[in-house]
Amino acid sequence: MGLLAFKAIWGDRSKLITVLVGVAFAMVLINLQAGLLLGLLRKASILVDHGNADIWVGHQHMDNADIGGFIPERWVERLRGISEVERADAYIVMFGRATLPNGRVEMVAIVGCDPASLTGNAWSMAQGDARAIRGPNAVLVDALDVRKLGNVRVGDTIEINGRRAKIAGLTDGIVGFTTNPFVFTTLERARRDYTVGIPVGYCSYFLVKAKPGTDVDALCRKIRERVPELDVYSRDRFGMSCMKYWLTRTGIGMSFGLAALLGLLVGVAVVAQTLYGSVTERLREFATLKALGASEGSLLYFLMAQASGLAITGAVLGLLSSWLLACLLSTPRAAIILTWEAAAASTLIVVGVCLLAAWLPYRRLRAVDPASILRS
Repeated sequence: MGLLAFKAIWGDRSKLITVLVGVAFAMVLINLQAGLLLGLLRKASILVDHGNADIWVGHQHMDNADIGGFIPERWVERLRGISEVERADAYIVMFGRATLPNGRVEMVAIVGCDPASLTGNAWSMAQGDARAIRGPNAVLVDALDVRKLGNVRVGDTIEINGRRAKIAGLTDGIVGFTTNPFVFTTLERARRDYTVGIPVGYCSYFLVKAKPGTDVDALCRKIRERVPELDVYSRDRFGMSCMKYWLTRTGIGMSFGLAALLGLLVGVAVVAQTLYGSVTERLREFATLKALGASEGSLLYFLMAQASGLAITGAVLGLLSSWLLACLLSTPRAAIILTWEAAAASTLIVVGVCLLAAWLPYRRLRAVDPASILRS
């Protein structure tokens, strides 16, 4: 019965192509939407994921690295006194105003790190050296943001909050969730020159590097005991918190989800319509099978075999198309991150929904009276 099912659908090439295109379209839309969403959310935690810190310590109820509060920098000594801590450094993430040579103003995200350890500094360079921020008035901006900053080049100067800032290097693909360019510099310069509102002796976070072999979760508990006034998160937990913040506080999750659901519905509608049309056109053949003793279970197996074959073939074509489109369209600004978990989940969803769609023509078959059809 399974071989007969495949021969029946193969015999009508136009319907076969239509349903495969529909299923593949659903797979492409689901995977690209999921990949775009994941790429967008990864930018929300980019400082945390690449900051070279095992633990982030900040103000209470912190849930987003881009929006930090103020904590007394002197409290970092409490952390440095813990035996499992290799080093702990103050860190600043704060918004500022950059005045460009043409007079335009651009909001930027100032990132200030300890000049000795450079923990939390830029990690990928397109031009120059990340250690160049130690130079006088030196800052790093991303190569993708140079147009926003007036087409600046290495060696050019701009003003940030009225203070001179020299472009000492260009980072490579370090762009955040918001449209504000990252500007990397030293801790004291960020606090004194390029931001407004940070009290003297305060910072945004403490970045903690644990000694090799240390249980990070256990160290987090120790730090909480030392500084109960602050929140303490491991790198992975804080990264997830940053992604959750933008996912739940904005409408991006719903918009991406609705687009993926629309693609799924289109694919299901195409499969259901094709299977139903195939059954309607072959009612006499199915009636003959029932008259010859074919059970309803066999007919259901026939339809399920068709639906699963179409769904799996369309899913494979959709995954290959998704991979090709991701390679062609993905950029650091709009990254498309495809994962095997999303591919497996979308395949199971599409196959499962296509199997459910096969129940529509099956109900039509159950109502067929072999005698009435054969007499006509």
